[in-house]
Amino acid sequence: MSLRLQAHLGTLRQMEILLAVYDSGSVSGAAEMLHLTQPTISMQLKKLTDVVGLPLYNIVGRKVVFTEAGLEVVKTATEVLDSFSRLEMALSDMGELKSGTLRLAVVTTSKYFIPHLLGPFCERYPNVAVQLNVGNRQQIIERLKQGIDDFYVFSHPPGDINTDSIEFFNNPLVAIAHENHPLVKQPDVSLAELCNAPFLMRENGSGTRLAIENFMNKQGVRLNVKMTIESNEAIKHSVMSGLGVSILSAHTLAFGGNTGLVQLKVKELPINSNWYFLWLKSKRPSAIAQAFLTHVESDGRQMLLTELSKHKF
Repeated sequence: MSLRLQAHLGTLRQMEILLAVYDSGSVSGAAEMLHLTQPTISMQLKKLTDVVGLPLYNIVGRKVVFTEAGLEVVKTATEVLDSFSRLEMALSDMGELKSGTLRLAVVTTSKYFIPHLLGPFCERYPNVAVQLNVGNRQQIIERLKQGIDDFYVFSHPPGDINTDSIEFFNNPLVAIAHENHPLVKQPDVSLAELCNAPFLMRENGSGTRLAIENFMNKQGVRLNVKMTIESNEAIKHSVMSGLGVSILSAHTLAFGGNTGLVQLKVKELPINSNWYFLWLKSKRPSAIAQAFLTHVESDGRQMLLTELSKHKF
């Protein structure tokens, strides 16, 4: 690619469209996100592909899979749009009006408490738009590697990526069963008894599964895994249906509902972990990102403690 082409690597709108496809995973999702037609999305992406001279993605089934070249363009597009966002924020700050977009990527379990942080923040800065992406641990790690978002929320941060972080909130993992399960009647449940019961486990790539497996390995025991399930909600409903017991974050139960569920009194539990906010060291935070981090550190913990006390499981 010539330096001239590099200097004109698509329009800002084409970059925005490319990021929308990356975020949503489909052309139709990007069209809905940006309020454009699918032919418009496809046309703009073709123009950008022609400029780059290499395929940016392939369609596998109904899923968009980005090529290596496409991921590089996504990374550059993020940096370019972030620069304009910082300029917009700097100018708006001069007029004491914060606006722009805050981008968060969070693991699925944290989606239950993140809205309680965003609510007061958005009330304070009503002109700020929020883009919230939710996925399992491996999916959010991939977003972190690309530097797409301002902040990432993990209970088990990856150790091989150059990031800064703050430890934000505790994340106890507790054992649960249906209210009529035989173990519920016991004042004390041994870890061996828990392991013998049919167990419902989160999928590979889940931070909750990673924590459970690490804990059980240290204890020298093995769970009787009956089913692997890809969401906390599906696990809760499966436990409610009497399909087995499980271990989930107490926050999933406190904020997400726990009707028909009971916490088992297992001596060795809960499994203690913490929530972390991460961001790439190499990425300069926008003014709105810095304002959100200040909000999290100064007010966020107490807000969540207050809210959690209303819904304690």
